[in-house]
Amino acid sequence: MMYYLGIISTGMSLVGNSYAIISELVKHYGYIAIFTLMLLEGSSIPVPSEVILPLTGLFARQGLLNIYLGVFAALLGSIGGLAIDYYIGYFIGKDVVYKHLQAFHITKESLDSFDRWFERNGIAAVFISRLIPALRTVMSFPAGFAKMPQKKFFAYSIAGSLIWDSVLAAYGYYALSSTNAVILMASIGIFALVLYAIYAAAKKYMK
Repeated sequence: MMYYLGIISTGMSLVGNSYAIISELVKHYGYIAIFTLMLLEGSSIPVPSEVILPLTGLFARQGLLNIYLGVFAALLGSIGGLAIDYYIGYFIGKDVVYKHLQAFHITKESLDSFDRWFERNGIAAVFISRLIPALRTVMSFPAGFAKMPQKKFFAYSIAGSLIWDSVLAAYGYYALSSTNAVILMASIGIFALVLYAIYAAAKKYMK
């Protein structure tokens, strides 16, 4: 129970601290901001796509963005970020990455779990992990360590990321209609809690 409460507390804190900054960036810089933020998220920097994408959908509903271009910019950013981690694992290798885990904001325990999960599930792990919040970016390292064929890595990563990006943007487009920042943050926060519950269950299953 305490574990799930910790996850919920982390999710709410992340949403609360990120909403205003991300909202202003996306509102003022549009597709460039979406691409850049998703690039950071994809390369294991703790930038929450659970906030970026619903806001993209919301601003598209308000006429500030085009929903299709927003999802496309998000997908390009996601794949660019995933490629960074994949090639770091592919060319630099496990030993160097393990020595510098703090730079990637990853714990050794988490990366070990992903490594074992990838060894058991291979391609399926790459696709499925793209649909699990907080776990979706780290799988690029084990795929790189194992020198997974690039075509398969990018094909399954694009498929999973496109589903993730589209669903969250659609949530923002169809479910978020208020212009009140408090209501918006609460709505995104509740949605983030659902996603983090999925994260907690997935992580517990992986262990």
